[in-house]
Amino acid sequence: MAATSIGPVPVAAKARRSDAERQEARAGLLLSLPAILLVLLFIILPVAAVILLGFTNFELGYPSFEFVGLDNYVELFGDRTFMKSLWNTAVYAAIVAPMSIFLALGLAMLIEAEGIGRSFFRTAYFLPVASLLVAMATVWQYLFHPTIGPINTMLAMIGINGPNWLGASNTVLYSLSIIGVWQSVGFNLVLFLAGLTAIPRELYSAAEIDGAKSGWDRFRLVTWPMLGPTTLFVTTISVINSVKVFETVKTLTEGGPNKASEVLLYTIYQEGFVYLRVGYASAMTVVFLAILVVLMFIQYRVQDKQVHYS
Repeated sequence: MAATSIGPVPVAAKARRSDAERQEARAGLLLSLPAILLVLLFIILPVAAVILLGFTNFELGYPSFEFVGLDNYVELFGDRTFMKSLWNTAVYAAIVAPMSIFLALGLAMLIEAEGIGRSFFRTAYFLPVASLLVAMATVWQYLFHPTIGPINTMLAMIGINGPNWLGASNTVLYSLSIIGVWQSVGFNLVLFLAGLTAIPRELYSAAEIDGAKSGWDRFRLVTWPMLGPTTLFVTTISVINSVKVFETVKTLTEGGPNKASEVLLYTIYQEGFVYLRVGYASAMTVVFLAILVVLMFIQYRVQDKQVHYS
């Protein structure tokens, strides 16, 4: 009798656990349903609409449109303005992303090593992130002014004739890159400070016992490997933000002179909202998103290998 009464007990317990798991799964689905709907409504559906419009000749204000297949993409890669903006975006990102990362890391280590005034410096370097770039445009126009600007004035004191920073084709992109670095360093700095704070102090003591006497050895053996996840995140955010540059171009140069500062998002804005060629602008957006996804994939693969080997 005792042997026969033992059998049904595990089955009943298993059934109760199964019911509890189903109820938990339903509750989790209900709780996540608002977020799922928002992602569907504001991310997935707009992206799908952009991809679909990229195969049409839709123009804003016209009642009808037709599918043109790959005609927009064929025109796109023969468009000198698009290729120029693509190149300018690549140059801008190649300058702003690494410089903002290295400067932020160096400043974060200096602030972390300084016990006095840490909160002040952290706030001071973060102010550009909180500032409205449109409002700061007047300040940057003054700083870069070819005749009354402080930069050219200081260069003249040492006998250098300063250029027309925002008005010359050979300097405008580099001038915008300086503004981009100024705007990005503060945010990266805060992230690196958080990563440095999370490193256990015992690791530095252990490294010193093992022979890491210099600051470079401690950085190479402890700080840099422990900052791997933070560096990956900072690099990802920096590349995305630099590729997405728009406000500085629209506010200060409007793509000039001679399209020397025209970047990809500004070209998309021009085609979609000025020339009203929504289908063509959508094709540009699809190419922009594809480039961004490829860059992120390559970056994750490379940095994951570096973190793994370190």
